[in-house]
Amino acid sequence: MDRQSTRSPAAPPRPTAADPHTPVVRRPRRALTAALVAALLGGAALAGCSSDGSGGATGSAASSAAAQAGSAIAGAASAAASAASAALGTAATGLSSTAASAVASAQAKASSAIAGIKGGLDAKGDIAVGAVSIVNDKAEASLTVTNHGQQAGRYVIQVNFTDDSGNVLDVTAVTVPDLAAGQSTEAKAQSNRDLSGSVKAVVANAVRY
Repeated sequence: MDRQSTRSPAAPPRPTAADPHTPVVRRPRRALTAALVAALLGGAALAGCSSDGSGGATGSAASSAAAQAGSAIAGAASAAASAASAALGTAATGLSSTAASAVASAQAKASSAIAGIKGGLDAKGDIAVGAVSIVNDKAEASLTVTNHGQQAGRYVIQVNFTDDSGNVLDVTAVTVPDLAAGQSTEAKAQSNRDLSGSVKAVVANAVRY
């Protein structure tokens, strides 16, 4: 009796790369790797853009703050310079801040009185100033007004009281009513403040209208 073979049938041969009938097996590893790299690079680019935008905003805010600080410093320096200039002016004239303020106010009023006249003519040449005397602590100066015009006119005269160095101690405005052409009249200028010592009177401005 023949013995039947118990061996399993031989397995079919494995296909090799050299076998033309071998099916092509595509491995996705390289494609996946490229996709991951692209994704990472894209994320980095987005992060970089976000970082640049944030940095730009931060830089802009810093520049704005620096500009404001510079402006504040410049303003403070300007104010300090103005205060120093005012202090030097007060020291030069020998006036206290209160006296200097009073002089500035009186000068503004006199200038305003003359500026308010429309069609006035310069008449400083019509005014002659006499000596200054101190009466009841006020400086007084006599004025001789002569109308050198061709018709009658009224006058507004700004008189500055000064010391020997020309520093203004006080300012006043004197009005003269209608004065006929060729005629003269006397007027008096008196200081607003108490003054003493050597004081002079100067006609700073005069208008005939």
